[in-house]
Amino acid sequence: MTQIAAFVSKFTVLRGATRELWIIYLTKVLEILAYGMMSSTVILWLSSDLGYSDTQAGYMIAVWSTILSLVTMMVGSLTDAVGIRKAFLLGFGVCIASRAVMAFTTAKWIVLPLGLLLLAVGLALMVPVMTAALKRYSTTAQRSMAFSMFYVLMNVGFAIAGWAFDFVRNTMGEYGTYTLPVIGTQLSTYRVLFFLSFLFTIPGFLITYFSLREGVEATDEGVKISKVESKYAGEPTMKALSLMVSDTLRETTRIFMHVWRQPAFHRFLIFLALVVGVKLVFYHMHYTFPKYGIRELGEGAPIGRLFGMLNPVLIVLLVPFVGALTQKISAYRMITVGTLVSSLSVFIMAMPPEFFAGLAKGPLGHLITNTWLGMNLIEVNPLYVSITIAVTFFSIGEAIWSPRLYEYTAAIAPKGQEGSYMALSTLPYFLAKFVVGMLSGALLQKYCPPTGERNSEMMWFLIALMAAVSPAGLLIFRKYLQVKEEGRQE
Repeated sequence: MTQIAAFVSKFTVLRGATRELWIIYLTKVLEILAYGMMSSTVILWLSSDLGYSDTQAGYMIAVWSTILSLVTMMVGSLTDAVGIRKAFLLGFGVCIASRAVMAFTTAKWIVLPLGLLLLAVGLALMVPVMTAALKRYSTTAQRSMAFSMFYVLMNVGFAIAGWAFDFVRNTMGEYGTYTLPVIGTQLSTYRVLFFLSFLFTIPGFLITYFSLREGVEATDEGVKISKVESKYAGEPTMKALSLMVSDTLRETTRIFMHVWRQPAFHRFLIFLALVVGVKLVFYHMHYTFPKYGIRELGEGAPIGRLFGMLNPVLIVLLVPFVGALTQKISAYRMITVGTLVSSLSVFIMAMPPEFFAGLAKGPLGHLITNTWLGMNLIEVNPLYVSITIAVTFFSIGEAIWSPRLYEYTAAIAPKGQEGSYMALSTLPYFLAKFVVGMLSGALLQKYCPPTGERNSEMMWFLIALMAAVSPAGLLIFRKYLQVKEEGRQE
């Protein structure tokens, strides 16, 4: 009975958490829902509403991702300068404004700088600040579960967004229009998704403004509220911003030059470069898969549920069990095995659809299309089966390796420098987004164009080869990269 009570207590530890922690959870779900509806829509909107080719749209995604990553590096100093509450309000405000611009206009000279690119700044202000807030608003005993719940709720938001993405497209048609009541503005299908994203951002701003207290910190002794002193108090706004940027660049350069001289950091860079391979797949599913799905499966195909909903649901279900069953296994081995499973799953996408024709005609095809997706098809396209199997195995691999990435980072970092290494561990995300942005449009234009002959299997085969670099490299360089982890014999 004692063991059962101890197990249950792990999940009830948040019962007495400060209200700010619950506010972060609520705003996280709303923001992920807003972001999730846009993430797969942007690449479609760039071509359909703004007239960019596949390659041009990919380049725009690369620029957008670069700005997002660069601004993210500066957010730490901004939070120190203005406090968590003001940083949140600024982030929500920027996201509201930029999403409104993307919904209500298609003039490139307005929507690109004040919509798409400004949105990158808003998003960069949100995610890192939320992570910092989790630590600020949870006690030592609550911290592990606080981050776990954050990860779960993030995937819940993505799952809902995947369903909403398909619902709007099925209701309006792939290239439909809707006239907003009262104001009479006509919006395309993709701009309606932007408009909904804009609407879901507003409650987050209001909740933060009226409910989130400044200077709150949850400690083991209780909740403390202290007066927040701005690092640049008394300075004019523009000068304070200039000082913040210069201080951030100086501090980032100082940290990088310091860790660059450490042998452990060289190993860490090689590890990060290898991880990029499998991270490419995740972003291809956001920027390459939507157009591929529509072109191969037809307009209105439920591509949001095939990845955007299925993947996060599986992650939510699998991560707790994988974590509980593999506590004694080293992070490095788990990352190697997980990236192997995830990369192999992409080869399923590269297989000819005919290989899955038998499964499509049987109970599995009926279960996927008619029971789950509610399509009521008489003849099932084998791609529905191959994509579902591929996404399922990719998600299993992600559940194995993704949670262990930060654990490996903490293990390889010298004592006292975990923070610097943790900050640099975001590099795979930046590199993967940039590479996918540059490649996705070119691959689509060559192997999966809107009209003409297609060879989509070759496109996914090339993506699978890039992903396979991760497990292959981790195996080859294992003796050099693997480090001793506390509590484990490997």
